Amino acid sequence: MLTIDNLHAYYGKSHVLHGVSFTVGKGEIVALLGRNGSGRSTTAKTIMGLVDATGDVQWQGKGILGRKPFEIAHLGLGYVPENRDIFPKLTVHQNLLLGQKGSGKGSRWSFDDMYDMFPRLKERQHTEAGVLSGGEQQMLTLCRTLMGDPDLIIIDEPTEGLAPKIVELVGQYLQTLKGRGVSVLLIEQKLTIAMAISDRVLVMGHGSIVFEGTPDSLRADPETRKEWLEV
Repeated sequence: MLTIDNLHAYYGKSHVLHGVSFTVGKGEIVALLGRNGSGRSTTAKTIMGLVDATGDVQWQGKGILGRKPFEIAHLGLGYVPENRDIFPKLTVHQNLLLGQKGSGKGSRWSFDDMYDMFPRLKERQHTEAGVLSGGEQQMLTLCRTLMGDPDLIIIDEPTEGLAPKIVELVGQYLQTLKGRGVSVLLIEQKLTIAMAISDRVLVMGHGSIVFEGTPDSLRADPETRKEWLEV
Protein backbone atom coordinates (compact mmCIF):
# COMPACT_ATOMS: atom_id res chain seq x y z
CA MET A 1 0.00 0.00 0.00
CA LEU A 2 2.69 2.46 1.07
CA THR A 3 6.12 2.39 -0.55
CA ILE A 4 8.91 4.77 0.47
CA ASP A 5 12.00 4.83 -1.73
CA ASN A 6 15.24 6.80 -1.27
CA LEU A 7 13.55 9.50 0.79
CA HIS A 8 15.63 12.55 1.73
CA ALA A 9 14.08 15.29 3.88
CA TYR A 10 15.26 18.74 4.87
CA TYR A 11 14.53 21.46 7.42
CA GLY A 12 15.98 24.43 5.59
CA LYS A 13 19.62 23.53 4.97
CA SER A 14 19.56 20.72 7.54
CA HIS A 15 19.53 17.29 5.87
CA VAL A 16 17.49 15.04 8.20
CA LEU A 17 16.51 11.88 6.28
CA HIS A 18 19.16 10.08 4.24
CA GLY A 19 17.74 7.67 1.67
CA VAL A 20 14.95 6.07 3.74
CA SER A 21 13.21 3.12 2.05
CA PHE A 22 10.51 0.75 3.37
CA THR A 23 6.99 -0.53 2.73
CA VAL A 24 3.77 -1.00 4.70
CA GLY A 25 1.37 -3.66 3.42
CA LYS A 26 -2.41 -3.97 3.72
CA GLY A 27 -3.53 -4.74 7.27
CA GLU A 28 0.05 -4.70 8.51
CA ILE A 29 1.41 -3.05 11.66
CA VAL A 30 4.94 -1.79 11.11
CA ALA A 31 6.78 -0.23 14.06
CA LEU A 32 9.34 2.51 13.41
CA LEU A 33 11.74 2.50 16.36
CA GLY A 34 14.72 4.60 17.34
CA ARG A 35 15.99 7.15 19.80
CA ASN A 36 14.77 10.75 19.87
CA GLY A 37 16.31 12.67 16.99
CA SER A 38 16.74 9.60 14.79
CA GLY A 39 14.29 10.87 12.15
CA ARG A 40 11.14 8.89 12.96
CA SER A 41 8.76 11.85 13.36
CA THR A 42 10.29 13.57 10.33
CA THR A 43 9.53 10.44 8.30
CA ALA A 44 5.86 10.64 9.31
CA LYS A 45 5.64 14.35 8.56
CA THR A 46 7.33 13.87 5.18
CA ILE A 47 4.84 11.18 4.15
CA MET A 48 2.02 13.58 5.07
CA GLY A 49 3.48 16.44 3.01
CA LEU A 50 4.62 18.56 5.95
CA VAL A 51 8.38 18.56 5.22
CA ASP A 52 10.39 19.37 2.09
CA ALA A 53 11.74 16.16 0.58
CA THR A 54 13.07 14.36 -2.45
CA GLY A 55 12.70 10.71 -3.39
CA ASP A 56 9.51 8.73 -3.95
CA VAL A 57 6.44 8.13 -1.78
CA GLN A 58 3.89 5.82 -3.43
CA TRP A 59 0.44 5.34 -1.96
CA GLN A 60 -1.59 2.57 -3.62
CA GLY A 61 0.52 2.96 -6.75
CA LYS A 62 0.32 6.77 -6.98
CA GLY A 63 3.11 9.22 -6.20
CA ILE A 64 2.10 11.62 -3.41
CA LEU A 65 5.36 13.43 -2.67
CA GLY A 66 4.76 17.16 -3.10
CA ARG A 67 1.00 17.00 -2.54
CA LYS A 68 -0.65 19.12 0.12
CA PRO A 69 -1.41 17.46 3.49
CA PHE A 70 -5.19 17.70 3.08
CA GLU A 71 -4.95 16.05 -0.34
CA ILE A 72 -2.92 13.19 1.12
CA ALA A 73 -5.42 12.77 3.96
CA HIS A 74 -8.30 12.55 1.49
CA LEU A 75 -6.50 9.74 -0.34
CA GLY A 76 -6.91 7.56 2.75
CA LEU A 77 -3.91 8.26 5.00
CA GLY A 78 -4.56 9.23 8.61
CA TYR A 79 -2.03 10.93 10.87
CA VAL A 80 -1.97 11.14 14.66
CA PRO A 81 0.75 13.67 15.59
CA GLU A 82 2.74 13.45 18.79
CA ASN A 83 1.24 16.70 20.16
CA ARG A 84 -2.35 15.42 19.72
CA ASP A 85 -3.80 18.68 18.29
CA ILE A 86 -7.31 18.37 19.69
CA PHE A 87 -9.73 21.33 19.51
CA PRO A 88 -9.86 22.33 23.20
CA LYS A 89 -13.05 24.43 23.14
CA LEU A 90 -15.09 21.80 21.29
CA THR A 91 -16.64 18.80 23.00
CA VAL A 92 -15.39 15.26 22.59
CA HIS A 93 -18.28 14.48 20.23
CA GLN A 94 -17.68 17.62 18.17
CA ASN A 95 -13.99 16.71 17.82
CA LEU A 96 -14.98 13.30 16.51
CA LEU A 97 -17.47 14.86 14.12
CA LEU A 98 -14.72 17.04 12.65
CA GLY A 99 -12.75 13.89 11.89
CA GLN A 100 -15.34 12.67 9.39
CA LYS A 101 -14.82 13.18 5.68
CA GLY A 102 -18.06 14.15 3.96
CA SER A 103 -21.21 12.79 5.57
CA GLY A 104 -19.48 9.82 7.15
CA LYS A 105 -21.86 7.44 5.34
CA GLY A 106 -20.20 4.25 4.20
CA SER A 107 -17.40 4.57 6.77
CA ARG A 108 -16.14 1.46 8.55
CA TRP A 109 -16.27 3.38 11.81
CA SER A 110 -19.11 4.97 13.78
CA PHE A 111 -19.37 7.04 16.95
CA ASP A 112 -20.51 3.87 18.71
CA ASP A 113 -17.32 2.11 17.62
CA MET A 114 -15.24 4.88 19.17
CA TYR A 115 -17.20 4.82 22.41
CA ASP A 116 -17.04 1.01 22.57
CA MET A 117 -13.23 1.09 22.23
CA PHE A 118 -12.83 3.87 24.78
CA PRO A 119 -15.85 3.97 27.14
CA ARG A 120 -14.31 6.94 28.95
CA LEU A 121 -14.88 9.04 25.83
CA LYS A 122 -18.57 8.12 25.89
CA GLU A 123 -18.80 9.26 29.49
CA ARG A 124 -17.21 12.59 28.54
CA GLN A 125 -18.69 13.07 25.06
CA HIS A 126 -20.28 16.41 26.00
CA THR A 127 -17.18 17.70 27.84
CA GLU A 128 -14.83 20.26 26.30
CA ALA A 129 -11.75 18.45 25.06
CA GLY A 130 -9.39 20.96 26.67
CA VAL A 131 -10.21 19.75 30.17
CA LEU A 132 -9.59 16.07 29.43
CA SER A 133 -6.60 14.29 30.94
CA GLY A 134 -3.61 13.53 28.73
CA GLY A 135 -4.71 9.93 28.33
CA GLU A 136 -8.24 10.96 27.37
CA GLN A 137 -6.90 13.45 24.84
CA GLN A 138 -4.80 10.69 23.31
CA MET A 139 -7.86 8.46 23.04
CA LEU A 140 -9.73 11.31 21.38
CA THR A 141 -7.10 12.11 18.78
CA LEU A 142 -6.75 8.42 17.89
CA CYS A 143 -10.50 8.12 17.41
CA ARG A 144 -10.86 11.44 15.57
CA THR A 145 -8.35 10.28 12.97
CA LEU A 146 -10.14 6.97 12.62
CA MET A 147 -13.47 8.73 11.96
CA GLY A 148 -11.96 9.81 8.61
CA ASP A 149 -11.93 6.11 7.63
CA PRO A 150 -8.25 5.90 6.60
CA ASP A 151 -6.77 2.78 5.00
CA LEU A 152 -3.45 3.48 6.71
CA ILE A 153 -2.87 5.41 9.91
CA ILE A 154 0.48 6.89 10.99
CA ILE A 155 0.65 7.20 14.77
CA ASP A 156 3.47 9.13 16.44
CA GLU A 157 4.30 8.13 20.04
CA PRO A 158 0.73 7.23 21.13
CA THR A 159 1.75 5.92 24.56
CA GLU A 160 4.12 8.69 25.65
CA GLY A 161 3.35 9.84 29.18
CA LEU A 162 0.35 7.53 29.58
CA ALA A 163 -0.52 5.31 32.54
CA PRO A 164 -0.08 1.55 32.01
CA LYS A 165 -3.84 0.93 31.81
CA ILE A 166 -4.19 3.49 29.01
CA VAL A 167 -1.18 2.02 27.21
CA GLU A 168 -2.99 -1.33 27.28
CA LEU A 169 -6.10 0.30 25.75
CA VAL A 170 -3.99 1.84 22.98
CA GLY A 171 -2.56 -1.60 22.21
CA GLN A 172 -6.08 -3.03 21.96
CA TYR A 173 -7.05 -0.13 19.68
CA LEU A 174 -4.17 -0.95 17.31
CA GLN A 175 -5.17 -4.61 17.23
CA THR A 176 -8.74 -3.57 16.41
CA LEU A 177 -7.48 -1.55 13.44
CA LYS A 178 -5.53 -4.52 12.13
CA GLY A 179 -8.59 -6.73 12.53
CA ARG A 180 -10.53 -4.42 10.22
CA GLY A 181 -7.81 -4.29 7.60
CA VAL A 182 -6.35 -0.88 8.47
CA SER A 183 -2.57 -0.63 8.09
CA VAL A 184 -0.54 1.08 10.83
CA LEU A 185 2.84 2.79 10.83
CA LEU A 186 3.57 3.03 14.55
CA ILE A 187 6.29 5.37 15.80
CA GLU A 188 7.03 4.26 19.33
CA GLN A 189 9.75 4.24 21.97
CA LYS A 190 8.21 1.60 24.22
CA LEU A 191 9.70 -1.61 22.85
CA THR A 192 7.28 -3.78 24.83
CA ILE A 193 4.11 -2.68 23.02
CA ALA A 194 5.80 -2.32 19.62
CA MET A 195 7.29 -5.80 19.76
CA ALA A 196 4.05 -7.33 21.00
CA ILE A 197 1.73 -6.09 18.25
CA SER A 198 3.90 -5.41 15.18
CA ASP A 199 4.31 -7.65 12.15
CA ARG A 200 7.62 -5.99 11.28
CA VAL A 201 9.95 -3.52 12.95
CA LEU A 202 12.21 -0.88 11.46
CA VAL A 203 14.98 0.79 13.45
CA MET A 204 16.17 4.29 12.53
CA GLY A 205 19.48 5.90 13.37
CA HIS A 206 20.87 9.22 12.11
CA GLY A 207 18.09 9.57 9.52
CA SER A 208 18.50 6.12 7.96
CA ILE A 209 16.97 2.66 8.38
CA VAL A 210 19.60 0.56 10.18
CA PHE A 211 17.52 -2.58 10.78
CA GLU A 212 14.43 -4.21 9.27
CA GLY A 213 12.93 -7.52 10.36
CA THR A 214 10.43 -9.27 12.58
CA PRO A 215 10.11 -8.61 16.30
CA ASP A 216 11.70 -12.00 16.93
CA SER A 217 14.71 -11.14 14.76
CA LEU A 218 15.21 -7.89 16.70
CA ARG A 219 14.97 -9.74 20.01
CA ALA A 220 17.73 -12.02 18.72
CA ASP A 221 19.95 -9.06 17.79
CA PRO A 222 21.31 -7.54 21.03
CA GLU A 223 23.96 -5.50 19.19
CA THR A 224 21.33 -3.56 17.21
CA ARG A 225 19.24 -2.96 20.31
CA LYS A 226 22.25 -1.76 22.29
CA GLU A 227 23.61 0.54 19.58
CA TRP A 228 20.39 2.11 18.30
CA LEU A 229 17.66 1.67 20.94
CA GLU A 230 18.88 1.32 24.49
CA VAL A 231 19.65 4.39 26.56
